Amino acid sequence: MLYTGGKVIIETDSILEQEEQLQSELESVLRPEPNSSFLGMQPGLYLHYKMQKEHPGFINRWLYKKIGEEPVYKSDVKTYDVEDILVNRLENHGFFYSSASGTLEDHPDQKASEAIYTLNVKQPYRLETYQLDSLQNPIYNTIKATMETSEFKKGLRFDLDYLKTERQRIDHSLKNNGYYNFNADFLIFEADTTQYKNRNFDLYLRLKNDVPKKSVVPYTVSKINVHTNYDIKNDSLAKDTIRFNNKNFIETEPFFKAKRLDPFITLKEDSLYNPAESRNTARRLSTIGTYKYVNIQYEEIDSLLTDSTAALQANIYLSPLNKHALKAELQAVTKSNSFAGPALEFTHTNRNLFNGGEIFNLSANVGYEFQVGIKDNENRASNTSLGLKGELLFPRMLIPFHISDDFFKYSIPKTKTSLSIDYLNRTDLYTMLSSTAEFGYIWNENRFTTHELNLISINYNNLMKTTPEFDQILEDNPFLQQSFDQQFIAGLTYSFTYNEMVDVNKKHQFYFNTNIDIAGNLVSLFGKENPPGSDTFLGLEYAQYAKADIDFRYHFNFKKEQKIATRLFAGYGYAYGNSQLMPYIKQYSAGGPNSVRAFRIRALGPGTYRNENETENVYVDQTGNIRLEANLEYRFPLFSYLKGAVFVDAGNVWNSIENEALPGGKFTNDFMSQLGIGTGVGLRVDVQGFVIRFDFAAPVHDPAYDDKAFNFQADETVFNFAIGYPF
Repeated sequence: MLYTGGKVIIETDSILEQEEQLQSELESVLRPEPNSSFLGMQPGLYLHYKMQKEHPGFINRWLYKKIGEEPVYKSDVKTYDVEDILVNRLENHGFFYSSASGTLEDHPDQKASEAIYTLNVKQPYRLETYQLDSLQNPIYNTIKATMETSEFKKGLRFDLDYLKTERQRIDHSLKNNGYYNFNADFLIFEADTTQYKNRNFDLYLRLKNDVPKKSVVPYTVSKINVHTNYDIKNDSLAKDTIRFNNKNFIETEPFFKAKRLDPFITLKEDSLYNPAESRNTARRLSTIGTYKYVNIQYEEIDSLLTDSTAALQANIYLSPLNKHALKAELQAVTKSNSFAGPALEFTHTNRNLFNGGEIFNLSANVGYEFQVGIKDNENRASNTSLGLKGELLFPRMLIPFHISDDFFKYSIPKTKTSLSIDYLNRTDLYTMLSSTAEFGYIWNENRFTTHELNLISINYNNLMKTTPEFDQILEDNPFLQQSFDQQFIAGLTYSFTYNEMVDVNKKHQFYFNTNIDIAGNLVSLFGKENPPGSDTFLGLEYAQYAKADIDFRYHFNFKKEQKIATRLFAGYGYAYGNSQLMPYIKQYSAGGPNSVRAFRIRALGPGTYRNENETENVYVDQTGNIRLEANLEYRFPLFSYLKGAVFVDAGNVWNSIENEALPGGKFTNDFMSQLGIGTGVGLRVDVQGFVIRFDFAAPVHDPAYDDKAFNFQADETVFNFAIGYPF
């Protein structure tokens, strides 16, 4: 007889609270587990019998290794052992004096047997009073105050899990009140039922016997030593000590200014020991970016131990990273528009530039791309790019007024400044010089929430040289011409991110990001008036617009390494004042490895627009100021580091005004039927979070060709290669 599982039948003479939840928990402890099934089939068991053949085959052996199962028989079931487990579980939840009886019920026609466990469940014991035994002060008063916030109220059912949780809660409270040496195992509960005949009990909390003296007194931090450039190899060298804000900053040579490092340390002398403050200090110090290791150790000062107090010395050991670092990257670039080629980037990093944790990065890059698959060398297009970027990061907020150190409790904002210049030469179209400058702040409000505010965000683009072919493109599309005319973009940006994906073991994970980009308002106050739509600032025509988008994601982790990942994106840009159209670099596009994967990069939309010259070497202008997108993906493991995925994507971009050069691109009430839809499968090499992704997708609905029809185009499969998950 094959064992097919068991079920629990609860018999009671009164109504039980949360009976379904109790039954579900009891059934979860039934042993053994029957063979797994899927849609009425048992593939693991099937593979077991396939393996009994003389030559099962390579595929069957591999599948059996992954999902094969040996049969679970009726003879494997020990009902008397399960009965004891069930009664024990009932007693843990307060249902004392209950009983269990198990039988095996055979189904000869199916050659199967199931276990039936009948439980006679008595009424549970309920709390009458919750009291604390007499203890010495000050621990008595501390525990007493903690018990006043307890959820242990009259009528609460006895439950072993509740007792464990309450003990951990009290231990946590004691630790945060300075009881450095306390342990949850020192607490013990005693239940007294002798005073009642109606299944009530009094609950008493006390300490176990022979608890060490130092465990029942609070500790204060009497001294804080900060080793700003600790190295165990140089531990014996002479050190200088600087006393600042009631802390000792110790270093073998001048390394980190005390006044710059002090705000990151939330520990205070003569304050009670608090592990939360210790963790907060370690986290804040780790975010500076100058240190490789942050280690906080406490030493007990035995000479200060009394019946009511004790003292600790906090030692903060900070091991710095190398001050200078040089990184070189050799890249092989391939794009879905048939361009490919090498790129090289060098980055020099100076950590702790001004002895205050400042990080300076200087990067230079050079790249060359050429069009593959073109036999005629004279008509082969190529791109040459050069770039230089400097970035300076201050681990503090540079602001003309003072903000209290306690205002940002979780982390101290960082000030980010950057300046870059890029040169791009497209032999067949144009030569462009671009530069950007930014000044702003970034900070974490808590573990999940991040803010980034750029008070200054400037972009300047200069078309230095154009070809007759590109001039013709601009002449045919005056909207595109205008988006290039406004070369100067100055404004501010703000980004808010809420990210639960950091909890990798969480069943339901949410992610939310919104970006706001506003430009041109301030410079318009100082601009020179020209004909409408062409006002200038410092001789440059500036853009004026407002742009906002929202990115919402939800991951449902329903099995080990299996999840349903979803994403919704919506964005809108509004040009006004000196602009009739959003700048080209600020417009949205659709298609590509992180968008609708059945369409190549920037090849979808706007709306129902169809690019008749898509096979020729023309400038890509399929952009819009409105974007909507939705993605759904099922991710699952295959073997080892190889993961699989099945997905469907939908989305498009539109323009809010009619553009004769892009017919069908205007946003209308019929936008749902204009969504580009694609589906596909993916392979991912996931090595400890580093993901190399291969996605194969084909269109299901192409708004440029299919109108409202759905047609799976397997012969139009698009291959996407990328690093990291798309969402």
